[in-house]
Amino acid sequence: MCVYIGERRKMRKDCRRVSKMKGRISKIGSYAISSSIRDQQQHQQPCITCTTFNILAPIYKRLNHEDPSCRESDYRAYWLARNRSILDSLIYERSSIICLQEFWVGNEELVNLYEKRLGDAGYVNFKLGRTNNRGDGLLTAVRKDHFKVLNYREFLFNDFGDRVAQLLHVEIAAPFSQCRTNDIRQEILIVNTHLLFPHDSSLCIVRLHQVYKILQYVESYQKENDLNPMPIILCGDWNGSKRGHVYKFLRSQGFVSSYDTAHQYADADAQKWVSHRNHRGNICGVDFIWLLNPNRYRKLLKTSWSEAVFAMFKYLLRRASLTENDAFAFLKADNHGDYINYSGFCEALRQLNLIGHCNGLSVEESKELWDQADKDGNGVVDLTEFQGIWNSSGSEQREEISHEARGIQEQTIGFSIKNAVLFPPEVEKGMWPEDYSLSDHARLTVVFSPIRMPCSQSLS
Repeated sequence: MCVYIGERRKMRKDCRRVSKMKGRISKIGSYAISSSIRDQQQHQQPCITCTTFNILAPIYKRLNHEDPSCRESDYRAYWLARNRSILDSLIYERSSIICLQEFWVGNEELVNLYEKRLGDAGYVNFKLGRTNNRGDGLLTAVRKDHFKVLNYREFLFNDFGDRVAQLLHVEIAAPFSQCRTNDIRQEILIVNTHLLFPHDSSLCIVRLHQVYKILQYVESYQKENDLNPMPIILCGDWNGSKRGHVYKFLRSQGFVSSYDTAHQYADADAQKWVSHRNHRGNICGVDFIWLLNPNRYRKLLKTSWSEAVFAMFKYLLRRASLTENDAFAFLKADNHGDYINYSGFCEALRQLNLIGHCNGLSVEESKELWDQADKDGNGVVDLTEFQGIWNSSGSEQREEISHEARGIQEQTIGFSIKNAVLFPPEVEKGMWPEDYSLSDHARLTVVFSPIRMPCSQSLS
């Protein structure tokens, strides 16, 4: 038997920890409730809360690091006790929105447990398994007294990693809609996802691609249903930190990290907090609740995507210690002229592992990148055009511009970020507690307050 007594003691200690920390666990819930009461008394808009949590599927939880085949899924008492504790904390907190990753959809007993307890607590639940019967997936639950679900969509990436995403289109319900007017509908788009873990450098482009596909899907859904601009909340385990290309890409699209905004952390503050200890023992911040308000400046999605890929392209060249001149010479290859041609560009992409494998850029995407690099359309990229790429700030977020320049359409509802808390509390200081065993991820909860704001259009 691979289970050892230390693991059992750790679980009991963690259960005592959860009980002891109930005051801490309820901080967000209490904050939201007190804020709601205060705002109702002042005839203002009450708060809603959102929680994201990778709950570590039992099929992945190792009980003995010396025997990787020993998994919690083989021991019903263990996974049942841990998931009951997870549900206790979620129901005690009673967030308006709950987004879970690594939900064990392959186990009927666990699925029924979550559906029963969350259903009894007043939630409507939506689950989605990863493709190819991977065993785990996503669960999104919203409180029926806070939202009316207008639509639910599932998005299957059908790529390496069998990843999926959920999209919920909801309308804020009473008592949260008490301040609405006839000309403003208080609607939100909620996305829950779990991106691929970058086991090697070739998979970084896959994760960037997955985010691009999510935003494409959201954009097409909005156009298909002729929706006015509304808040978009992206929740999940993004398997990448603030230093990564996914973070910068989302920032270029106007999204803000709710936790960092609440704590006034800048984009450069990459080590202030953590939310995950991975299977290699490294701790990092990978769990985010992203918010895009209707008044935020947004670049065209395809432009932003191309800039993000070029940013990755430059990063790989710089990691190889190439200067601007060295990089230009590398891309020129054997050309005698002072320019880069398309075949040399594609060869550089291949050597940087961005194409040439099933997870890389497609031929069409490579051509789109080339067309953006070849500004004058003469079939080659000269030094000036290359310098434009090399010195570009890429997918970094631009400064806000005036409302007139953003193309104001009308008033709408957005969110201000009132507060954000990670549990266990040690992770907020960049440390991982050894006695925490509910998951290998921290739980993140954010408090949002609906506010009126002007909406804008994407920059064309």
